[in-house]
Order: sequence, then structure tokens, then C-alpha cells
Amino acid sequence: MKRLILVLLLLACPLSVIAMTASDVVITTMVNDRAPVDNVVIYPAQQGKLYCFSQIEGATGETSIDHVWLYEGKEMARVTLPVRSAKWRTYSSKRIVPEWKGEWEVRVVGPAGIEMTTVKFRVE
Repeated sequence: MKRLILVLLLLACPLSVIAMTASDVVITTMVNDRAPVDNVVIYPAQQGKLYCFSQIEGATGETSIDHVWLYEGKEMARVTLPVRSAKWRTYSSKRIVPEWKGEWEVRVVGPAGIEMTTVKFRVE
């Protein structure tokens, strides 16, 4: 039964969705010249802006991805980003306030809602 569901899901998804991958996904304090300047795992509880940088590979046409920012499991932001070539770098940002101490994650979600990867960080 699980195989049948998987086959049906694969048949229903465009090939660009299946082949597309997210690599070099990091949380950073700044993007410079289309590249992250650092890799944040722990961020001090202060007012500031963080970025989620993603390199997307394998798209076969113009499409989009979502960056879903979650704090303690609650969705805080969803940013739709265009992907316009087979190798595409993109990023979203989120303003962080000191009161938001705890566990954060950003899910990179492709077309048809398929989760490509997740990156986690902590505010303390």
C-alpha cells in the first residue's frame, strides 16, 4: 500500500519537483555577493535580522520554493522565493526580537508542498 501511494505521488508531481534539491542551506547574519558570510547555529537574544540562504539545484523550469520560519513549532513567516534556473541561489530574512528565545527552524519547501530540507538554530 505504501508503495502504491509513493508511485501515485511520484506520478502526480512534475519531474522538476522530484529532481530539485536544496544544498548549502544556512542561517546567516548577512548575505554578501550572493553568498552567506557566516553560519549561525546559536544567535544571541538581541534585536537583529537573520537570513536563510539556500542554493537550489535541478529545477527544469521557472518555479518557486518557500522558506517557512518556525519558532518553537509555530509558523512565524512563510516567504515564497522564485527559482529561475537549474542552479539558483536565494534567501529570505526574518527580524528577530530578544523575547523569541528558544528553538527555531526554517523549512525549505518545494512545489507541491514537498519539504526539501530543514535548518535549525537557537536564540539564547
